[in-house]
Order: sequence, then structure tokens, then C-alpha cells
Amino acid sequence: MQVFRNFEDVADPAVYCALPSGWALAVADIVASTSAIDAGRYKAVNMAGAAVISSLLNSLESHDLPFVFGGDGATVAVPPKGLDIATVTLSKVQRWVQDDLGLTMRVAPVPLDDIRDHGFDVRIARFQASDDVSYAMFSGGGNRRADERMKEGQYAVPTAAIGARPDLSGLSCRWNPIEATHDKVVSIIAVPRLAQDMEAFSRLVLDIINLVEEDRRHGVPEDGPKLGFVHEGLGYEASAGAAYSHHIGLLKRRLQVLGEVLLVKVLGVLGVNLGSFSATRYRRAVASNTDFRKFDDGLKMTIDLDRNRLETLRQRLEQSYAAGLCFYGLHEQESALMTCIVPSPPSNDHMHFVDGAMADMQPQPPI
Repeated sequence: MQVFRNFEDVADPAVYCALPSGWALAVADIVASTSAIDAGRYKAVNMAGAAVISSLLNSLESHDLPFVFGGDGATVAVPPKGLDIATVTLSKVQRWVQDDLGLTMRVAPVPLDDIRDHGFDVRIARFQASDDVSYAMFSGGGNRRADERMKEGQYAVPTAAIGARPDLSGLSCRWNPIEATHDKVVSIIAVPRLAQDMEAFSRLVLDIINLVEEDRRHGVPEDGPKLGFVHEGLGYEASAGAAYSHHIGLLKRRLQVLGEVLLVKVLGVLGVNLGSFSATRYRRAVASNTDFRKFDDGLKMTIDLDRNRLETLRQRLEQSYAAGLCFYGLHEQESALMTCIVPSPPSNDHMHFVDGAMADMQPQPPI
């Protein structure tokens, strides 16, 4: 699998390779996520989506499987030998999301052969976001097709029995909302409308990237976001940690998370290290390790934009839609959210998923 470092190459078909036959896409999303977000439960929705990735990587004992975070859900590519484990894991995530987050989640392991039988494909490349982290990019329309199959009720997985819990080790939700420093945090999605016109769509993607990244700004400050005592987020993280570790009660896990947040804040203020851990270095790595831009059968970004650049972007997208090239969506909000997977705090391979604080993005008009 190729790894590219210039995000401008993300729409180049040459950097992608086909997922091998026999694999499957484990897909999940929150039912009625728009209503949940409108009710202010965007942290819970984001936590549920990240939990799918965290649980599958843990259960399959591999942190390099291709995946993509979708805000209210996720997709993870699963090899043939891991399909049974992945199916059980998805059912446990369903149960945890229902019991601990109060949300309903759909899940389905959709076989790659089914996707290809319907004329779509799953092609993957890796973008090197930093020296320590790379993220998978997906093309070929297969993710969208797998999502459709799931919503049709195909390959549905029954919810696990009461008391079953996934391994959510490393799942973290302890960051404050990241406020816009320009005018707005903008969630962008642009997906191709005509498969045969991918060359023109690639030019559109390049234009968008060049427009929004002229000053190298995105939704996370260069020195990292601020840790905070956000009751809701810390509660979700405590629930995730306590769910699988039976010897750690929920109250004890809450106190543990709170203590870790306080320790990192103190280390950052004092400018001292704890062994090999540097709070300052960690926060800077957070900024470079985020997935604020991705290609998931289309371009998806969460960025901090000024008003003039936003209007230029809107005009470019509207022109492309009118020309029959793409479907698109734009959503403005005051801040972004971050949910994380931290395999090992002292190391720099922690992964961070950024989404708009009030966004439930769908391309318009609906596909």
C-alpha cells in the first residue's frame, strides 16, 4: 500500500490499491444522529463513532487496519481471518452504545465481494499525517455502498446480551471544544456525482485544498487543544474504560481519568516531564496527528475559515454542483470536537478524530 505525504495527491487514482478479495467493511452509524446532535448530544455521537474503531483495533490486535471516522459512525476494513471476531465486537459496541450512551447504533460487516458485485470497489491509500501517524483514504464508492447495504438491513448483527462490553482501551474524550480562531469552523463534504468524470472531480478537490490551506490553518491550534474538565466527555471516557475492566468500577475510573487530566495540565504549566512523557510535546503531536482532512469516497474536511474564504469556497462548490460534477455540503459552527485513541500515552502514535461540534454532515441534495 502506497503512503503519500502531500495531501494534494489524495484524489489521484494512482496512489490507491484494491482491497484484497475476502475482506469486509465493518460499518456502523448512529440512528437518528441528527436529532441527537440537535439535542446537544454531539459528544456522545462522536464517542460512539470512535468506539467502533477503538474496539475493532483492540479486538483484532492491530492498529494499522484501514479505517475512517465518520462523526456519527465509522468504517474499518477487516481481513478474512478477523471477520468472526469483528462481528462479535460490533455486537458488543452496539450494546455499550445503547446502555451507556443511550443511543441506537446500526452495525454490519459487509463483504467486499457483495460491494464489487454491485459495481463498486474499495481502494485504499495511506496519507502520512505526521511522522508517527498515517490514515487510510478510501475511494471506489465501496464505503458508500456498504453504508447503503447496512441501512437496507443487510448483514445486520444482533445486539449482544446485556452486560457484554467491548474493549475500549485507549479511547479518550477529554479535550475541550476547539473554538474557531477565524470566523467559523466549517465542515465540508464533496462527493463525485459522475464516476466517469473523476478527472474533473480531482481538479475540484485540488482547488478546494489549495483554497482552504493557503495559510496552513485547520481546526486544531499548532500547540494543541486545551485539556479540560468537561463533565460529559470525561464521563463517557470513564464509562468506556470501566466497561471492559471489571476490576475497575465506574467511580474509580472517573477519578483516574480526572487525575490524569489534572496531571497533564500541571506538567504543561510547569513545563516539566514525567519520565519520557512531555505534556508540551504531546499537545503539539495532537495537532499534527489529527484527521481533520480525509478522502472517504469524497473529500471531507473540518477546518477553521475566515468569511471571505468560506464564500469563495461556497461559490466554487455551487458552480461544480450546477455543472453536474458533485454533491456537496457545508456546515458552519463555532467550534470543533476531538475524540482520540491513545494506544500508549508516552508514544507519539496517538490518533485524533476531529469533527464539527454541531455537524451531522450529508451531501446536498441527498444521494
